[in-house]
Amino acid sequence: MPERLLAPEGTRVDIAEFSHGGATLVAEDFGEGERPFVLLHGIGMGRSVYIDLISNLTGRIIGIDLPGFGEAPEPTRTLTMERHADFVAAFLHDRGIADAVLIGHSMGSQIAAEVAARHPDGLSGLVLAGPTVNSASRSIGLQATYLLWDLLHERPLVWWRGAREYLRGGPHLIRKIRATVVHEPEKTYPRVRMPTLVLRGQHDPLAPSSWCIEIADAISGARFEEIPDHGHGTMISDSWAAAEMIRNFAAGL
Repeated sequence: MPERLLAPEGTRVDIAEFSHGGATLVAEDFGEGERPFVLLHGIGMGRSVYIDLISNLTGRIIGIDLPGFGEAPEPTRTLTMERHADFVAAFLHDRGIADAVLIGHSMGSQIAAEVAARHPDGLSGLVLAGPTVNSASRSIGLQATYLLWDLLHERPLVWWRGAREYLRGGPHLIRKIRATVVHEPEKTYPRVRMPTLVLRGQHDPLAPSSWCIEIADAISGARFEEIPDHGHGTMISDSWAAAEMIRNFAAGL
């Protein structure tokens, strides 16, 4: 059975698997309030990397392990970003959620954007944090180089949580990275029609400011915020600034 990873001890929590179309995700659902925050992690990660972030958020929170990551079993085939999005939308529909604030970090931002474009009825707002993949750097080699450079300058907590989750990502990680890199999110952003917050750490090489500004310009009414002295892992450690921006964004919906 999946374990409690995010919910504080003493908090009522629902941890369940959801299966659809040959894939299974794990969701940890706790807290109360309107507009639940739904968290989508990056490549090789899982919901456990958001422990610091959820300590700075209030209300209902749903942390997800996408198929083949974290505690979720490996799917029968590697999911594209579009299939991930359809799968997440099916989960939200199954839970009766129609007003989520969907927060996607790194690869999760690509999936979140696809959910917003393809299945907007389940959402009230969208947060794209450290959005990948920069259209000017669409190759596994470049993305790996940027990730390594970022990790060299990140806090040890990011190394530890990232390394643990990458090991749990399994032997199909290269195929999963390839599915992320071949996706072209710039074709998706103009189809997003909802309040959107684009976040990046000031020193994030995977989500350069020019790319994030391009994303914000492509989504009508989107807002761009930059977090000083942070890198790509701004949602994983020392996340109070990102959480504050997300809370303010959600309060204005």
